[in-house]
Amino acid sequence: MPQAVLRRMVRGVSTRDYAHVIDLARDGFGVEKSSVSREFVRASAARVQALAERRFDGERFAAVMIDGVEYAGETMVVALGVTADGTKRLLGLRQGATENAEVCVALLEDLRGRGLDTGRPTLLVLDGAKALHAAVKRVWGGHAVIQRCQVHKKRNVVAHAPEKHQAELSRRLAEAYQGADYEAARRSLEATASWLGRINPDAAASLREGLEETLTVVRLGLAGALRRTLASTNPIESALSVTRRVTARVRRWRDGDMRRRWCVAGLLHAEGKFRRLKGHRAMPQLLKALEAWARGQPPGSERDVA
Repeated sequence: MPQAVLRRMVRGVSTRDYAHVIDLARDGFGVEKSSVSREFVRASAARVQALAERRFDGERFAAVMIDGVEYAGETMVVALGVTADGTKRLLGLRQGATENAEVCVALLEDLRGRGLDTGRPTLLVLDGAKALHAAVKRVWGGHAVIQRCQVHKKRNVVAHAPEKHQAELSRRLAEAYQGADYEAARRSLEATASWLGRINPDAAASLREGLEETLTVVRLGLAGALRRTLASTNPIESALSVTRRVTARVRRWRDGDMRRRWCVAGLLHAEGKFRRLKGHRAMPQLLKALEAWARGQPPGSERDVA
């Protein structure tokens, strides 16, 4: 019965219709409304506990995406893993007042304690937050291969530029990010930063910050659908968008526990619909590229990853 109520709620039932859902469950199961409500809380809390206890021993995650999202006035830092065959798995979530380094480190260290292997080179796709960058460096150390989200970078840089230059700027950035040669792409972005410096120095500074990390997938020699997918945090943001839809009409949050329960319920609902990562057939190529990176081989030395 509690699982049936929970399924109805996460499948888009308006929160303002919550009482109606409770009435349906009460009538269907012959119990009091208060009992249904308590069982709903219990069922969602069980999902939080199940996620917190997931183990990852022996699993090889070639890529991990981490993003922080403002959720009902607090920040949820969420981690999504991509296995060697392209399967996407929700790894964990941490709730905090802000997206600070300590919250991020606490999440990642907890994942490591549950078997996540941080001793092998891993592609870490981040939204650009300094706290996340510091956290993955602290936990993965020299095994962190960081890809800054190109979508976030483009959005931030274009927002700094005058409107009359935004179309040209977008074209330049897209051309560089879609290039096949790392050095050529880097020179293109540096030229764009110089051009921006004459228009808006803040826009130029925004582009230069983490510039090389926005080209990691190019430097690894990835191509096609896999490269496009791993160049941004879109997969994890897609899962978060499901959570936002589930709770879009919530008007009153009672406590932090309610926020976490609803966020996890939405994320697990999204996970149930996950398909393998776009470009998953090329995952062996990513693994080869990461191992070459770890051995210190120069970019392009493993040309079969293209």
